[in-house]
Amino acid sequence: MSFRQPSVLPGFGLTFGFTTFFLSAIVLLPLAALALAAASLHWSDFVHVVLSPRALGSYRLSFGASFLAAAINLVFGLIIAWTLVRYEFPGRGLIDALIDMPFALPTAVSGIALTTVFAHNGWIGRYLEPWGVKVAYTWLGVTLALTLISMPFAVRAVQPALLEVQRDLEEAAETLGAGRIYVFRRIILPAVLPALLTGFTLAFARALGEYGSVIFIAGNLPMKTEITPLLIVIHLEEFDYQGAAALGVVMLGISFVVLLAINLLQAWGRRRHVRAAH
Repeated sequence: MSFRQPSVLPGFGLTFGFTTFFLSAIVLLPLAALALAAASLHWSDFVHVVLSPRALGSYRLSFGASFLAAAINLVFGLIIAWTLVRYEFPGRGLIDALIDMPFALPTAVSGIALTTVFAHNGWIGRYLEPWGVKVAYTWLGVTLALTLISMPFAVRAVQPALLEVQRDLEEAAETLGAGRIYVFRRIILPAVLPALLTGFTLAFARALGEYGSVIFIAGNLPMKTEITPLLIVIHLEEFDYQGAAALGVVMLGISFVVLLAINLLQAWGRRRHVRAAH
């Protein structure tokens, strides 16, 4: 009995074999090597590395700043996407192109640019300093850098959902006397909610793994402005490869949970779209 399904396209065995080989060589083998390197540590040493006060401080900053940056992009990403989708104005194409700038810009350049602007003698930082507001070399600077880097993920996730919102439902609701807030809350928001959650999760995942832009504006003070990716690099510079692998395994596990959440949100959004279509 054969379980092979007939296909119009030939070459499934060859393409599937190439796909498996490529993913194994590029993704699975490096991750397996990372897990094996961490497994060579004794359990007590592993716990000592991943639960040290310095590591816990880096977790708090990395996860806290990433969550705050994703929340900021959740709000402002929706506003930006709404503006680009619903309105026609001069320079719209330029603004739409600028959204993708963090994709192409090297993260180190982003960090240097932010430091130039928000340092105590920077273009904006010099005016914030008299008010007691310090951005560079504080958790605010870390959050600002993560917000910049992860912004395109939130905007690009919401834009297609806004394009698919049925305008005739909005017009019908307004014809029946519904206000703008009611239309947004009962028609628009439910339609874009899965995309908003996906954008939030993608922005959070991107911010969580950021390194280049943060090290320039954070100051990298242990227990204060030191993120987990930087702590991994410090372990590598000290030739503590097992300690770096242990922290890497922690980040790997968290990344897996985030990716699982993304897939679940996307599946939920597809089910809602199918139910709405019927």
